[in-house]
Amino acid sequence: MEKYGLYLGCNIPFKAPDIEQSFRKVFPALGIEVTDLPGAGCCPAWGTAPSFDLTTWCAVSGRNITIAEDLGVPIMTGCNSCFGVLSEAKHFIEADASRKKIINEKLGAIHREFKGTSDIYHISHVLHDTVGVEKIKESLKYDLSGLKIAVQPGCHILWPSDVYHVKEKNSFFPTHLKDLVEALGASAPHYSRLEACCGMGGMRSTDVEKSLELFKTKLMSIKEEIDPDCIATTCSSCFLQFDMSQKTLKERGEIDFEIPVFYYTQLLALAMGFDPANVASISVTPREAIIAEIQNETRKVEEHL
Repeated sequence: MEKYGLYLGCNIPFKAPDIEQSFRKVFPALGIEVTDLPGAGCCPAWGTAPSFDLTTWCAVSGRNITIAEDLGVPIMTGCNSCFGVLSEAKHFIEADASRKKIINEKLGAIHREFKGTSDIYHISHVLHDTVGVEKIKESLKYDLSGLKIAVQPGCHILWPSDVYHVKEKNSFFPTHLKDLVEALGASAPHYSRLEACCGMGGMRSTDVEKSLELFKTKLMSIKEEIDPDCIATTCSSCFLQFDMSQKTLKERGEIDFEIPVFYYTQLLALAMGFDPANVASISVTPREAIIAEIQNETRKVEEHL
């Protein structure tokens, strides 16, 4: 059984703990052992240490990585920002011997040493490349055939691809999330703004109107081009933006529709038959109707009948 250290970051445990529960349900069921990283702290995200002090950033990120190294496991995270920050920090430490020496001098004060033995993975990499779509198909209790799902990979899992050890073959044409959605039986049509930013992250914090403008542009591309039954993402920040901001736009009279939003492992957990109360219970945009459709008795696969 493959074993990974689960790095949760901030958003998931604080704002979407049902996403965390979906991780803890689906991975063991798919043969992936998940272990916690005791004492892990903030990654830290862009807008904090990475914006003003490269050495401090690498030391704080490096400390998180050393926790996984001590356990002898790679890191698996469900947050695109955490994936990007930890991956870039690892790159910056390993690319410069003098920087690595300084970082380890700082880490030495807390009896730690960065070795570089733990790679950084996103949950989508583990699901797509380690578990594989065939095993996912075999695990399903419900078939999502006939449902149309818009995929939102998010930015930081894609770029800067030249410093990522683990990545898509072509970041401008990402396919991992599409493949994972199609493994559930659903379709995942292309739309023109697939790779575009949703406006979350630092922009949401500093200029909410620009953030909402970017989000609306992307949302309208999804609605007008493919009109999906729901949206699936593997970025916790994208999930929060799509889930929360539709209400804001609707209250302003800028849209007259709502599209339910799921983190991918929530959809997977539902299709595997897990209780929605555990794995998909927290959202601003209503999801009850599509959850009932996903777990409709008529969708049960034959071996589970």
